[in-house]
Amino acid sequence: MDVETVSATRGLIGPRLALDSAVVRFAGDSGDGMQVTGSQFTVETALAGSDLATFPDFPAEIRAPAGTTYGVSAFQIQFGSHEVLTPGDDVDVLIAMNPAALAVNLKDLRPGGLAVVDTGAFGERNLLKAGFQANPLEDDTLAPFQVLKLDISKLTLEAVKEFGLGQRDALRCRNMWALGVMLWMYGRDRAATLDWLAKKFANSPKVAAANIAAVNAGHAFGETAELGGDFGGFSVAKADVAPGVYRTVSGTEAVAWGLVAGARAAGLSRVVFSGYPITPASGLLHTLAGLKQYGVVTFQAEDEIAAICAAIGASFTGALGVTSSSGPGMALKTEALGLAVATELPLVVVNSQRAGPSTGMPTKTEQSDLFQAVYGRNADAPLPVLAAATPADCFEVAIEAVRLATKYMTPVILLSDGFLANAAEPWLIPDVDALPGFAVRFRTDPEGFHPFLRDARTLARVWARPGTPGLEHRIGGIERAYDSGHISYDPDNHQRMTDLRAAKVAGIAADIPRQKVALGAERGAMAVVGWGSTYGSIEQGVKIARAEGLDVSHIHIRHLAPFPRNLGELLRGFGTILVPEMNNGQLVTILRSTYLLAAAGVNKVTGKPFKAAEIVDAIRSGLGR
Repeated sequence: MDVETVSATRGLIGPRLALDSAVVRFAGDSGDGMQVTGSQFTVETALAGSDLATFPDFPAEIRAPAGTTYGVSAFQIQFGSHEVLTPGDDVDVLIAMNPAALAVNLKDLRPGGLAVVDTGAFGERNLLKAGFQANPLEDDTLAPFQVLKLDISKLTLEAVKEFGLGQRDALRCRNMWALGVMLWMYGRDRAATLDWLAKKFANSPKVAAANIAAVNAGHAFGETAELGGDFGGFSVAKADVAPGVYRTVSGTEAVAWGLVAGARAAGLSRVVFSGYPITPASGLLHTLAGLKQYGVVTFQAEDEIAAICAAIGASFTGALGVTSSSGPGMALKTEALGLAVATELPLVVVNSQRAGPSTGMPTKTEQSDLFQAVYGRNADAPLPVLAAATPADCFEVAIEAVRLATKYMTPVILLSDGFLANAAEPWLIPDVDALPGFAVRFRTDPEGFHPFLRDARTLARVWARPGTPGLEHRIGGIERAYDSGHISYDPDNHQRMTDLRAAKVAGIAADIPRQKVALGAERGAMAVVGWGSTYGSIEQGVKIARAEGLDVSHIHIRHLAPFPRNLGELLRGFGTILVPEMNNGQLVTILRSTYLLAAAGVNKVTGKPFKAAEIVDAIRSGLGR
């Protein structure tokens, strides 16, 4: 048998099957360490040379009752020998550590896919908690799938018994046993994981040794053919990628590093981040707190309003002020965001969007804050809005946010979301010397100074550090006179200042790249227009549709306010405009009102990203296929 030509749908026969790509999901209770397991599998997969994309899926409850569907945590990864754009549509292998994990995730396992289950967790009590009236391992529930029944709990206890851990602590190692099996299944190394465990538990040698033993035991279980003579595992070749040094990066990490790189590019010695904990934005505070050596100061404020006001104060002093939040927190920051518009201070606000309204589903992703970002302030208070497309893209978009904020003396909103914040992909580490530079020029000359003197081209006001001799000044939220910067209630002046602030932001369109087509021709039957984290799903969907011979292109918008100056002209070159969004139709509404186009929306608000297949179905429907 030629294993190179065997299809993955034919089953687990013979030696390792060669695959172009695979989708694996680890799922278990929120205390089972699924995120750690998935993250380490990702590291080993990246070191093996595969391209990859991940999707961590967290429960909303801090600690739901163990064994219930409310507490299921999952981590999905797609990896392959070709470009990987999404975490995958259908799951090839599901590792279910308990009945609840199986109940929640089984619907995503493709027919013929493999379910690896820990039979040791399928007791009567756990079955009832998960909503099963009968054991799915003993009826026809799993008939459409291949099933690998392993008593992982028992096998883990056996692997770690020599270390003298209590049963509870010993069972905490079973995620590492499962990881060992999966590393064997796909021919991955264990070295990075074993080193990581030794370092992580350096202060608890027994715990470190037990976890290492569990990984090795799981790997050996597969390696010694104890899974059965007909099972040979899989192999996925290295991806053909550009040469260079890579690392896996999450959107949160990329934003943090981009902010630091942007501050360096602007010649600013200090980044002051002020935030308040909120899911899924809190990770940015944690990441930046570890970058103190690069001039980063972090401050956890007592609430969202204090956080943004502290960041505005930092910008007033000549630092780069940064704050972040998610939807509910952004609502609380709105008044102070208007203050930043009125004072015309540079400020970067990162919004990691989540499902709403109100508290909504805190750990689930959504794109429902676009209206809030573009319009959500009292009075006419325009500001630039950017959106990152992928985890790695967050780095470049963060630099761009700093550039616009400092060049135009304006707050800038950077839109991420729960998926981008937590997902990861390989990132080609850039040449630091090749990064852009846009040094800030602080006002130092007192001659004729007032705080609202403007650059004739950008309309940005001057930036003067407090304490500079002769440049003492005051700013605030009350309207200012155009010619002096003093408080003014003159109606004509207010008209002039309102128009000027709008013109300044609108003028940014001349300073951003012209909109390009991400995939396909610049004219045609259909353009699929997206923004933010829908990039991968749309790109993959359009690729599939084009392979079918459909006349469709992909346009992805980074600058959402103002739009690129050629966007309207570009869109008019297509017969149909299709706009997939994880909301009820926000970008499509803005495009219709701005360009008077008959655009159609494709909307999804399930808390999960689009599947590429959903995009393909929408394209076919839109083209009457």
